[in-house]
Amino acid sequence: MELFITVLILLALIGVSNVINHKIPFVPVPLIQIALGSAIPLLASDIHLHLEPELFFVLFIAPLLYNDGKHTPRSELWRLRVPIFLLAVGLVFATVLVVGYIIHWMIPSIPLPVAFGLAAILSPTDAVAVGALAGRIHLPKRLMHLLEGEALMNDASGLVAFKFAIAAAVTGVFSLSKASGSFLVIFVGGLAVGAVLAAIITGVRAMLRRAGLENETMHMLIHILTPFALFLIAEELGLSGILAAVAGGVVHAIERDHAQKIKSRSHELSDNTWTIIVYLLNGLVFVILGVQLPDVFHAVFVDSAYNNAEVIGFALIIYILLIVLRFLWVFAYSRFNHAKKAKFSFKMLMMTSFSGVRGAVTLAGAFTIPLVLDNGDPFPERSLVIFLSAFVILFSLLAASILLPLLAKSNGTNAEAETAKKEHAGYLAMTRSAIQAVRRATTEENKGEAAAVIAEYERWIRQSQLHKDRQRNQKEVAIRLRALEIEHDVIRHSLRNGAVAQRHADVFLKNLDEIELIVSDRMHMGHLFFKRIINGIKLLFKNDRQMSIADRVELKKMKLRTSVAVIEALEEAYAPSIPREAADVIDHYCFIKDHCSSTYPAARGDENRKRDLQWIAIQAERDEVQSLYDRNEISREVATGLRRDIRNREATILESE
Repeated sequence: MELFITVLILLALIGVSNVINHKIPFVPVPLIQIALGSAIPLLASDIHLHLEPELFFVLFIAPLLYNDGKHTPRSELWRLRVPIFLLAVGLVFATVLVVGYIIHWMIPSIPLPVAFGLAAILSPTDAVAVGALAGRIHLPKRLMHLLEGEALMNDASGLVAFKFAIAAAVTGVFSLSKASGSFLVIFVGGLAVGAVLAAIITGVRAMLRRAGLENETMHMLIHILTPFALFLIAEELGLSGILAAVAGGVVHAIERDHAQKIKSRSHELSDNTWTIIVYLLNGLVFVILGVQLPDVFHAVFVDSAYNNAEVIGFALIIYILLIVLRFLWVFAYSRFNHAKKAKFSFKMLMMTSFSGVRGAVTLAGAFTIPLVLDNGDPFPERSLVIFLSAFVILFSLLAASILLPLLAKSNGTNAEAETAKKEHAGYLAMTRSAIQAVRRATTEENKGEAAAVIAEYERWIRQSQLHKDRQRNQKEVAIRLRALEIEHDVIRHSLRNGAVAQRHADVFLKNLDEIELIVSDRMHMGHLFFKRIINGIKLLFKNDRQMSIADRVELKKMKLRTSVAVIEALEEAYAPSIPREAADVIDHYCFIKDHCSSTYPAARGDENRKRDLQWIAIQAERDEVQSLYDRNEISREVATGLRRDIRNREATILESE
């Protein structure tokens, strides 16, 4: 029961971290999740979560790298094969030798084999952390493909080097020729076994389909189990389970491409399922990392043998060494490679250096260090090695969070033009996605209403072509909120004069509060939400009934009255030269006025069907924006602007009701 409660808490913290990140977007989600995880043992001392490294690798790393292998562009992997190999293998061994010797020289109490092991476990970069940062920073695509390819491979090379170094420390025996041969077998064998097994599993799934077993849930189950099977079988054969999972993901992507047009529905189910799995696993990796940190730090901080400031300084020096070595390695490749496309600018070199973020793989590997040597003596400086690994992880995350946004930022006008271009492309993508969703939901009964909704979206697309600089700002939001306040005042005044009934005013004001909630998206959201709850409680105790046509006609007259009042007030306030933000709001109320001036239909069936289609389109827009953001095609700022447009459409739907 305790484990179940712990898992529920960890999952809840993933959701909390994303809510916090929405409010403070300049702090990356991984750092928030680490902080929340660290709070668990501090606030709830009875909750313990022991990190089992072997379980961690098979449960988290295998499916995540399988998914990365499935989605990383194979053409880019092949085109960047040389720099990826040099970073994923060459830089790993350079780090082991150079940083390992310096660690031993700097901290003599750490034996040389152990120093090599520490350097080896610090060499893998974390694709999960880099991907989380990239959503906010929007790294160049060339750099992202390079980092993704590196992270797919260097986990295996780093862990294999770590394994040999620790074995040498435990046994006191090391053979370079034997280690080199074993590394080659483990590395190549892992890739080969993963590819072969994945091809067999793919063939079995195809055979089941031909036999008439088209149950998508069963095929999804096979797909989910695949990375775990690849990892465990490869490890059982003494090969790299990580590379087997990566190779399996690539093979699955090839099979998917061949069957793309035939089974698009099953691929949609697979994508949606894997999106949830990857979201949870990514979050759990960093929350679990945070849970481990208090115990790791406590073991060194309370030990009188260590000077706290000194060991933190050692961790900082080691991190700087890793960054400098990474910079020099990429610089040497860029300088001595004769291909023009291989040249890296200084800015790109700096971004590549600081993008080498360390993550949970490093800490999980460090926890695999045995407690004792073969002769029964305690493993030398085990707690210190784990402590240094944890602090290097934190330094790398903090440095990347602070420095990468500065390095990735474009200059002035170019940045604004690029943002406007991406927002316009995102706007077109989300509106077209809405049109597709409406078309899929079209039936014989709602064919006319679907045509009307599609016509509205096509009109918005034409307008966006004319106004590519259509990004809304806080001034327009303020004007829109002022317009809603004018509507409030008109209805309150009419209520005092007896021009409207109390029950009509209650419904109308409740609708205005809902629109205000959608439009505002600011810090006083809690106040508005509270006001909405109060209004709901008031209506709850009234003798409310189904609204008649007469009631709806009266509400429509009220909306016409408030719209005219808003138009007159804004035109008077901003005359003679009306700014564009105010003109957009006035145009919106002119559209509402024209809608309310038309004759009310005798039946509500067609309007209800149209409203249902409008909400389907709104949800499709939301899904498309999130998909664009997850694929790193738009930045957080662009996504925020697009979501603001969606809220504007929601407000329009509510007003038209």
